[in-house]
Amino acid sequence: MPPESSVSQTPPWDVHRLPAAEGKTFLVTGGNAGIGYFVAEQLAGTRATVVLGSRDRKKAEAAIASIGSRVPGAQVKHMPLDLADLASLRASVDALGLHRLDAVVHNAGVALDHPPRRHTGDGHELMFATNHLGHFALTHHLAPLLAATPGSRIVTTGSFAAKSERLDLDDLQSAHDYQPKRTYARSKLAQMLFALELDRRLRAVGSTTLSVLVHPGGALDALTPSRPPWPVPTTGARLSRLPLRLFVQGKDAAAWPAVRAVLDPEVRGGQMLSPRAFGLRGAPRPEPLWNHLSDTTTAARLWDASRALTGTDPTSAAAWCFSGTRTDG
Repeated sequence: MPPESSVSQTPPWDVHRLPAAEGKTFLVTGGNAGIGYFVAEQLAGTRATVVLGSRDRKKAEAAIASIGSRVPGAQVKHMPLDLADLASLRASVDALGLHRLDAVVHNAGVALDHPPRRHTGDGHELMFATNHLGHFALTHHLAPLLAATPGSRIVTTGSFAAKSERLDLDDLQSAHDYQPKRTYARSKLAQMLFALELDRRLRAVGSTTLSVLVHPGGALDALTPSRPPWPVPTTGARLSRLPLRLFVQGKDAAAWPAVRAVLDPEVRGGQMLSPRAFGLRGAPRPEPLWNHLSDTTTAARLWDASRALTGTDPTSAAAWCFSGTRTDG
């Protein structure tokens, strides 16, 4: 039996007993619907202030009302956020009026099912721009707030869809090979590589901010608890999907990896959290990185390309902030 001093005294993580986070502020991009909504709802239950980053004010207000009806005393507000409009991101962050930020959950995303290829106002392919480039640039603008908060966290939501994909560094925006599902999967892979490269670079500049990667597993609307004003699945639809609970889960459970990544003091930078059962359902836990996520050469080249496309560099901004706040000599 190991000596008593070597046995961890930390209780197992319990998704239903979250630690209090009163006084902290968390930003959730895409927090008005889907998995992002449940991330926001669960974080609001810790007594933290939760900011919903969303393009649509009405949907954000509906989400805020829904959270308020379930979480007494919830402190939730809206941040206008259009990740596809790179030039607008600085103003969105400035409008928050914050001096510090404890965590951001990069959750927002767009998935297109059919051609044609769509572009942002900057001329970038829409899925790559929203899912990856927007979050890359947003991290740059949030860097001073995160740097002002010791132990802050940047949590990036990946996808199981990225497991079988590889980036084409010569065609990152699918100009020559646009297949919507593949383009989406590659945009999520770009996000995942970004999260890991970000943590390496934060460590290199002596930051206490952690970059953590999560993926939600399999999430179905029919297995998700209803929340107003969104339509409630019919009883028939719910019953027909019950056997799938053996393999996947609702979006409320799919939020658990991100919530743990924000709150658990045992989480480390560069980790990936995913559902326990085959990465598809269940309580979240650290998972070994997929082989292609450990490709630091591709990640570094993606970083350089993203910096050129957005005109931002998250760790350059962060390093500048840290240089004025370190007290260790």
